[in-house]
Amino acid sequence: MNQFSYLFNPITLFGAVCTLAIFSLIFKENRIYRVFEHMFIGLAVGYDVATTWTQVLKPQWWDPMVVDGQWAWIMTVPVGLMFYGIYTKKFAWMSRLLYGIFFGLTATTIFQDFCQGFMPQVVKSYKPLVPPPAVPNDPWASLHAFSFVVNNLLFMIILTCVLIYFFFAFEQKSKFVQITAKTGRLILMGAFGAIFGSTIMTRMALLIDRVYFLLHDWLRWVH
Repeated sequence: MNQFSYLFNPITLFGAVCTLAIFSLIFKENRIYRVFEHMFIGLAVGYDVATTWTQVLKPQWWDPMVVDGQWAWIMTVPVGLMFYGIYTKKFAWMSRLLYGIFFGLTATTIFQDFCQGFMPQVVKSYKPLVPPPAVPNDPWASLHAFSFVVNNLLFMIILTCVLIYFFFAFEQKSKFVQITAKTGRLILMGAFGAIFGSTIMTRMALLIDRVYFLLHDWLRWVH
């Protein structure tokens, strides 16, 4: 019994049971999986509530109001309660008013983030085809210049093909335009395949971590 006492370590055993219960979905839908799924969702919601209070509400709302005496923050309570007017016909207009304001503010913020995040990418998409001045006494200057031109030219060709594929303002009757659009489609399929492969690798990393936990931390078959 003492030889296998590590199997009954409460924390490790609980983690192993939870992992096996989630893995049971591989065979078929079952009640055990549902119980642990609901348990996980409940724990996640509880963690989010605790995080929201400790990292957002308490330092940014409760402490300024109670500790620093900025009691104007108390007005956020009736404003927040206005959201619940959606559940009554009489006060539904209050929630619509707040939703409209917050949607406008959110749209503005997203537009600013979009401009700050994507506009530099748009600007950098136009690659120069003329290599920069060579470094003095560089024996590989010609090779560096050649690779610079080839890389930027290939980038511009790929970008042009993809943009033409998404350009639907006119019917693509020209053979050259059709071939370019099909090339852009193939490039997109390759890019999406790489993204999907990266997603699969992320899931596999999570699976390997759980299997390693079972074999190393719980059963101790792997050292």
